[in-house]
Amino acid sequence: MNDQPDTDSHPLTSLALATDLYQLTMAQGYYCAGLTERQAVFHMFYRSPPFGGRYVVAAGQNSFGDWLENHRFNSEDIAFLSSLTGRDGRPLFQPDFLEYITTWKFRGSIEAVPEGTIMFPHEPIMRVRAPLLDAQLVETTLLTLINFQTLIATKASRVRLAARGDEVLEFGLRRAHGLDGGLSASRAAYIGGVDATSNVLAAARFGIPVRGTHAHSWVMAFDSEPQAFAAYIDLFPHNSVLLVDTYDTLEGVRNAIEAGRKLRERGEDLMGVRLDSGDLAYLSIRARKLLDENGFHDTKIVASNDLDERLITSLKSQGAPINVWGVGTKLATSFDEPALGGVYKLAAIENRNGETVERIKLSEQSGKTSLPGSLDVARLTQEGINVGDVIFDTLIEDPPSTEDRVITIISPEDPWKRKLIPAKGLRIQLLLKPLFAGGERVGKREALAAMRERTFENLRAFDRAIFRFDNPHAYPAGLSQELFRHRETMRSHEFEIIKQRIGAAHQNSGTPGGKPHEAGEEP
Repeated sequence: MNDQPDTDSHPLTSLALATDLYQLTMAQGYYCAGLTERQAVFHMFYRSPPFGGRYVVAAGQNSFGDWLENHRFNSEDIAFLSSLTGRDGRPLFQPDFLEYITTWKFRGSIEAVPEGTIMFPHEPIMRVRAPLLDAQLVETTLLTLINFQTLIATKASRVRLAARGDEVLEFGLRRAHGLDGGLSASRAAYIGGVDATSNVLAAARFGIPVRGTHAHSWVMAFDSEPQAFAAYIDLFPHNSVLLVDTYDTLEGVRNAIEAGRKLRERGEDLMGVRLDSGDLAYLSIRARKLLDENGFHDTKIVASNDLDERLITSLKSQGAPINVWGVGTKLATSFDEPALGGVYKLAAIENRNGETVERIKLSEQSGKTSLPGSLDVARLTQEGINVGDVIFDTLIEDPPSTEDRVITIISPEDPWKRKLIPAKGLRIQLLLKPLFAGGERVGKREALAAMRERTFENLRAFDRAIFRFDNPHAYPAGLSQELFRHRETMRSHEFEIIKQRIGAAHQNSGTPGGKPHEAGEEP
């Protein structure tokens, strides 16, 4: 229990408590057990691609860097933590631990793939190498920022592919998961490939181009649609996109054309008409015909109304002459798949002798058995096209090399699936880049526009079949031979230990005289 504030609004001057409680209880446990300084390696990765696809566009790493760079527990945070109690009413946190974290600052190193990089299942998007307590305390916020923004950036990239070069606008703030969710969504959507946002705060904070005109309420506030259009173009002759479906869509187009004629008398032109409801394929074809018949060949048709990549694809297949796509709810909320299952797993830790001991999490599902070591990803490129990714363990092997005869890639989930790639002529690039070193931020700060361009470069550098919405082609991304063998050896070793423990438990489960229970006898 803890003392609750008097109202539901309690201003926060710190984001240090943006974490799960168990991160703090584990941190205190490490502190009390003398494990605080043990060096550990964690990886952030995902197992299953969203949207029935094959990939994600990694995003959010620099947002996490901003948070970590400014992470400090202030007096308000410590006061709140000291007020927490267990079920017995005693304080949850010890005074000496709270005093310790009062001066705590992250001391480790972090490598991450640059935002806008396309990544595949099980590949480390981020590697954290730090004292165990430090690495544990960053987990929740790391996952929060990277999982959501990666999901939205991936969705935006799919919308971008569906639009085939048309302008794409992000309109999702009003349906987003809170103001913070809306801000993150606008940022990630721009990295993923949208051209602009309606979110003014995102435009101000991140330098994203901002777009917007008027809503139906503007039209309804006047006695007639022609009056509303005339008033709008008087104010904004240089921003003249008119929403035409408040009453009758095609009549709205005709009224917009009349407003466009008045604009031309002033030396301006009608930039566009927006359709926000109805049969968008039929209405856009009819609207284009009306515009062209009246000489407005350059006036664009903007469409909105619950669009996503599949509806855009359908409209294009029907010949809808739409030039600009306003995508809101289904982008900013990732409507059809609301979460990315990114995880953060311990892969190695220093023992009491100062030796690095690799760790593995076992599972009955091969895909959920974690990868041990300190991992990196080598991306193999041939004649400008990426042909495979190799996950390797830097503790036991060197990166793949063009001096190898053949590079083998083994599926993390199905060892029978293997890809053999001749090494000659390959370009080999390591994907993880420094973000923090020795507790200090070292990664180069980039403009969002550079991250967005990286997304486009990545999309161009893969076979287009990988990006199909239905039955996408599988890209070979998996384990090196050495990492595969090492994981299998560790898995066999751990199963052998479990087997011995079960056998010993069975031996000791007899009667008080030491005789094992007979079959069917009550223990």
